[in-house]
Amino acid sequence: MYIIIVGLGGIGRNLAKQAIEHANNVVVIDQDEARCSEVLEHYDVLAVTGNATDKTTLEEAGIDRADALIATTSDDAVNLMTCWLAKKFRVPNVVSIVNQSSHSDFFKEVGVRISENPDELVASRLYYWTQNPQLQQLASIPGGTIFEIVAEQGAPIVGHEIRELKVKDFVFIAIRRTGGELIIPSGNVKIQPNDIFTVFTKKEAEDDCLRLLNKQLKKSAD
Repeated sequence: MYIIIVGLGGIGRNLAKQAIEHANNVVVIDQDEARCSEVLEHYDVLAVTGNATDKTTLEEAGIDRADALIATTSDDAVNLMTCWLAKKFRVPNVVSIVNQSSHSDFFKEVGVRISENPDELVASRLYYWTQNPQLQQLASIPGGTIFEIVAEQGAPIVGHEIRELKVKDFVFIAIRRTGGELIIPSGNVKIQPNDIFTVFTKKEAEDDCLRLLNKQLKKSAD
């Protein structure tokens, strides 16, 4: 694929690294010449110094043959304008981060796939980990989150059937048991100590979901 990455902050640099490792042709755009020079020292990319909201800069980056454009700057206005131009150039796949969730609708109106507020997502993940040491977030996807959580020895729900577990706005995808046994959950499966639940929850219900599960799956829960 021919991928254009706009913005060489932490996200942009890491995206460039991943895209190159997967054998893509990568072009990066940033207004900071030093950032462009630095990325050239480490990766085999084409680096364009300029403003991605300028059509000339995008044309220099090869926008007419791009398979994807990813906007990663900290300025939502720049990201939105860049994505709008990419759509005008008929780039098949246009993706952007959105730094302020209140701006999300603008990107959706343009038809851009978005990842909302990356700083907030990281902060949320770190908080969940401090509150739930055994919690492992597997993926953050549009509309929700997939994570793993362990049923602790002595937890209120251990020894009970799954049908007795109080649930709200989430579904179990699978249960992994000590020894590697994988169970597709049904109502009559009894929960055992150290069962690892893979759970999907809607984004807006994450806090309630974890609070509800913790009360039932953690020994020390209130």
